[in-house]
Amino acid sequence: MEDRIITYGGQAVLEGVLMRGQKALAIAMRAPDGEIKVHTEKLSGIYQSKIAKIPFLRGSILLWDALGLGIKALTISANVQTGEEEKLEGPLLYVTMIVSLTFSVGLFFLVPYGVGKLSQWLGFNVWAGSAVEGITRLLLIVGYIWAIGKMPDVKRLFQYHGAEHKTINAFEAGAELTPESVAKFPLEHPRCGTSFLLTLVILSILVFSFLHPLPVVWQILGRILLIPVLAGVALEYIRWVANHLDLPWVRWLIQPNLALQKLTTREPDLTMLEVSIRSFNEMRTAEELPVV
Repeated sequence: MEDRIITYGGQAVLEGVLMRGQKALAIAMRAPDGEIKVHTEKLSGIYQSKIAKIPFLRGSILLWDALGLGIKALTISANVQTGEEEKLEGPLLYVTMIVSLTFSVGLFFLVPYGVGKLSQWLGFNVWAGSAVEGITRLLLIVGYIWAIGKMPDVKRLFQYHGAEHKTINAFEAGAELTPESVAKFPLEHPRCGTSFLLTLVILSILVFSFLHPLPVVWQILGRILLIPVLAGVALEYIRWVANHLDLPWVRWLIQPNLALQKLTTREPDLTMLEVSIRSFNEMRTAEELPVV
């Protein structure tokens, strides 16, 4: 059961789901004509390398690669919906990733820092300013997720996100992977990227507070340079939690993470579950493992 818990993951894409295993990934998408289209490919060697086994270091590297896979999957699924054959790869893929990261760092890390500094200029002490920064960061993230969740297309994306969670939950429970069976499982999953995001925010509140005595330049650079480090710590925490859910206090500890997932998941219909299950089984086939 342990390898099931730490190995398989996924994410929602446009009208579909990406499932990633140890060696391969599969993207199943519902085309406009109703047919399920599938794209499979082997993962890069980094997932089987020694680096992928080094705690904390593996977090930053694998998260960077996962970002690239996510953008690529969204592009493939968008092409299926529009019938276009353009590919996002090579330099264009990396430019897209850098732009996305720059926007995220600016909005969710540097803007809250500016608000925290402003609160200090208004008379708050250093520690109160740090708290204002952390609260602002959390509110920005929650508000952003809530706002985009009101968009019809994003609502469907969140439904596929729920389908992905239900499928993995069903598999880890040893249940039959049929839409009717998978539908009975919960929307929340402890390894969700939403849980990772909340953990990263909480860690940043604690760690960034110690940067305030430094000059302003180092405060800003520290927030940027420490993001990969905190991401690695957050990922290790999520992995550890997923492997210790038998402990009551761990199940209590992750309740805020699971609660935040209510913003990023919606109840899927059976056709969405069919797509998610197809993606999971195709990924397993691509890994030359028996299909459930």
